[in-house]
Amino acid sequence: MRRIALVTLVVDDYDEAIRFYTEALGFRLVEDAPRPGGARWVVVEPGTEAGGTGLLLARVKDDAQRARLGDQTGGRVGFFLHTDDFARDHARMLAAGVTFLEEPRREPYGSVAVFQDLYGNRWDLLQPAA
Repeated sequence: MRRIALVTLVVDDYDEAIRFYTEALGFRLVEDAPRPGGARWVVVEPGTEAGGTGLLLARVKDDAQRARLGDQTGGRVGFFLHTDDFARDHARMLAAGVTFLEEPRREPYGSVAVFQDLYGNRWDLLQPAA
């Protein structure tokens, strides 16, 4: 079996990013290990079970990476957070201060709303149609 295990997301601060992903989005912290030079190996996952795709939160190293903060996909939605209960997660995320860029809408493929993470990267909160 093959799968994408991790996707790197450039962040400005490890602890700030961990708080956002675990508290505002409800992800779980899978790993937070020190690395040489003050870096850390920080992985968060949206699900409660191991084995899903995780985010590797990587702190910016230079001006070129800093310029990509919040714009890792050129302004497009680059991340898709699937849920089995759109209304529940949308309400919880709003209460946690997550910024949604639009009102929820129904599409043939499911219920969806675009939100942004703490750096401005665009995400879809999506409950796929049955």
